[in-house]
Amino acid sequence: MLLLLTALMAVSVVSLLIGAGSVGPLRALAMLFGEHDSEARFVIWELRAPRTLIGIVVGMALGVSGALLQAVARNPLAEPGLLGVSAGAAFAVALALVLGASAATLRISVAQLGALVGCVCVLSVARFRGVGNDPIRLVLAGAAFSGLLASLTSLILLYDQRAADEIRFWVIGSLAGRRLDDLVAVLPSILLAAIVVALVARPLAALALGERIASGLGHHPNLIRWLVVACVALLVGAATAIAGPIAFVGLVVPFVARAFAGPDIRRTLWFCLPIGPLIVLSADIISRVVVAPSELPLGVLTALCGAPVLIAVVRARRLPML
Repeated sequence: MLLLLTALMAVSVVSLLIGAGSVGPLRALAMLFGEHDSEARFVIWELRAPRTLIGIVVGMALGVSGALLQAVARNPLAEPGLLGVSAGAAFAVALALVLGASAATLRISVAQLGALVGCVCVLSVARFRGVGNDPIRLVLAGAAFSGLLASLTSLILLYDQRAADEIRFWVIGSLAGRRLDDLVAVLPSILLAAIVVALVARPLAALALGERIASGLGHHPNLIRWLVVACVALLVGAATAIAGPIAFVGLVVPFVARAFAGPDIRRTLWFCLPIGPLIVLSADIISRVVVAPSELPLGVLTALCGAPVLIAVVRARRLPML
């Protein structure tokens, strides 16, 4: 954990120093050490610092939500982006933008409602016989649901050309241009989800042993599932509202966390906290420099990097069940 926290601090500093603009690492470093440079100061504290903080929060939210969704669905391929949870939030916000919603709090509420609908659909599919027990079938069902929502979002773009540019910029997934006001608006949802996660972590670990054992220990499996659904909706909705849909983070982060923590969901959740931001910020830094002076959208880069991970997991001889 200490190593991961050190790496996260280093990546956060690099995120302040590197960008696609004219302010390079040496110039940014000189400003941080006291040199008066108004342009560098503006770029670092008004553009890169909020972007870095938002990346940390988004990484934590997506990483923890992925671990929770995999635990409650008992499926290692359960991930908000793959199963349509992020797509539900994205579609809801796109619809709200077309209908004239502009307030950040309203957008966040709409995204969380869309994510909640996506979570309910995911768990409903997971309860189907022959689907929930098969990771590949569950992913296929989630892909179909995501494809349907993506098609509906495309129809919205065709319906309202005035809002098309704003929606198109938002649904790709990016940390560019986000403000601290957006982060402040989602903090209450993040804090509420953190409290609920702290309450359900131990019962969720008992649920991994089976419903009968969890009930014998005094827990209520159905209540645990619905609380986890609420947490995932809050976290994914908040992350999607401020950064757009960012795929595969919720898949990769729990896998890496379990490599450090083992199968215990409580330890896994702790390790997701530094690993999620570490992956998101690293991908964001790469997205700034890979096509400089332009920027590659973060959602595109995570999809390019995450798809091979999914293929490798699917092609593995034994797919671990949770």
